[in-house]
Amino acid sequence: MIQKVLIIGGVATGTKAAARIKRRNPDTEVTIIEQGAIVSYGACGLPYFISDVVHDQKELFSTPIGIPRDEIFFKNVKRVAVYTKTRAEEIDRNNKVVKTVHIETGEKKDFSYDKLILALGGIPVAPPLKGVNLRNIFQLRTIEDGLAIKQYLAKGKANQTVIVGSGLIGLEMAEALYDWGIETSVIEMLDWILPTVFDRDMGLILSRYLEGKGVHIFTSEKVVRFEGDETGAVKRAITDKRELTTDLVLLAVGVKPNVDLAKKAGLALGETGALQVNDYLQTSDPDIYAGGDCVENTHRLSGKKIYAPLGSTANKHGRIIADHITGGKSSFPGVLGTAICKVIDFNAAKTGLTEHEARAQGFEVETVICPGPDRPHYFPGWGNIIIKLIADRKNGKLLGAQIMGQGDVAKRIEIVVSALSLKAPVKEIATFDLAYAPPFSPALDNIITAANVLENKLNGMAKSLSPLEVREKLERGDDFIFLDVRSPKEYEELRIDHPKITLIPLGKLQEELKNLPKDKEVITFCQISLRGYEAQRMLEAHGFKKVKFMEGGVVAWPFEMVGKIWQ
Repeated sequence: MIQKVLIIGGVATGTKAAARIKRRNPDTEVTIIEQGAIVSYGACGLPYFISDVVHDQKELFSTPIGIPRDEIFFKNVKRVAVYTKTRAEEIDRNNKVVKTVHIETGEKKDFSYDKLILALGGIPVAPPLKGVNLRNIFQLRTIEDGLAIKQYLAKGKANQTVIVGSGLIGLEMAEALYDWGIETSVIEMLDWILPTVFDRDMGLILSRYLEGKGVHIFTSEKVVRFEGDETGAVKRAITDKRELTTDLVLLAVGVKPNVDLAKKAGLALGETGALQVNDYLQTSDPDIYAGGDCVENTHRLSGKKIYAPLGSTANKHGRIIADHITGGKSSFPGVLGTAICKVIDFNAAKTGLTEHEARAQGFEVETVICPGPDRPHYFPGWGNIIIKLIADRKNGKLLGAQIMGQGDVAKRIEIVVSALSLKAPVKEIATFDLAYAPPFSPALDNIITAANVLENKLNGMAKSLSPLEVREKLERGDDFIFLDVRSPKEYEELRIDHPKITLIPLGKLQEELKNLPKDKEVITFCQISLRGYEAQRMLEAHGFKKVKFMEGGVVAWPFEMVGKIWQ
């Protein structure tokens, strides 16, 4: 019987494991040591605390009925001893002792264990730039970080801000600063925003939306230094292309695993630089477990090791660790890289492999981009969403999805997560018996429609090009007919502004066929390219040999246009 479990780290994995161990084996002595002042808080809620959606920071570490999850709570309710402001300095594996020091008093204390859980978390990456230590340059990882940012914003002295990095935290903070009414610039060194989450075609759509809201997006651009004023506060961010005046900088360039303590103890690191663990979250020392942002995970589709720090994964790790320590056989199967975020009133989600990841790993890839309203057009409050599906052309298995828009993307991405977890082929997804009523979805849900279109592509019935491929053809000056089959009214309200475009409404296309050369390539499109696909089939039926439709139509066109899609 395990008598003593010691946990280093008290945010997600640590507290979840502690509570689960006590539920499964109440006699086990469980102790948490945490170098911060607060335990068991919702770090993912920090951007919403800063934007004041969450008014009081205490809500981030309280129960649903308002009881703070502090040392007293864990002692009285969970029967777990918690030591805050206590830093672990050394793991003595031979004697099964962790040496600690109290951050404020300097008091040293040794904690013995039978089993040790490392919930060390991650560390925000700080780029080694000149001026990075100027005042009002922040990172966001802890409640203390969030409080410092919010207190500065409350002074009313920030008129312009710069966010370095366009990952999930960077874009969620762009929303928070937007809510404060502050002019914000996002600088991303790669070619599109959220580059580890989305493919370029989808990232560009999100950029277009944010720019329409007044958020400045600068991609393929690198910050080289910061400059301050006479008081030591940041005043300028200098990139390799421009100079931006700013009152506040948020560094959001990523997170790295916090592994120094474990490395010093001789525990093995994986290929990602995070701690190596087995399916039960045991490290190279079977008496030491690890979970959360300090460990690497296995991707369930590729089988490769990845570093994917997420609060949801950290909580699952805690449960698996607790089960195994208390005699259970639960194991962790890995992750799909699922992520979701809200940016102002635009929702964006991803699961599985992106197109560029799938190609890099040797898959023969087929994709589709399929927009549409998330509910019937007649139902109030509907919003467009754009779905990109990625599949293996050899066997029709789904590999991933990216979904974004102003409608409900969450439930669609969860459907794909289920399909990927069960290794469902695309054609099976198209037959899923999903719940339907007009307040929730069209009669054929968007994910079913997207699966149908992808299945049509896989069997050769639908022939299409992505918006990026069409853009490349335009830039090369290829000779083709770019055929818009929408109505004149739609064209006037919103259009791709290019001289190559020919407007022939679908209802008049039959009578206009005689005016189109059959030996010339034709690319058709409409608002979402449903009519574009119908036009492709019509033209093929009349002997046109080189016809394709542009996936996603105007809604998924990620470049400049006349008019505005996203309100």
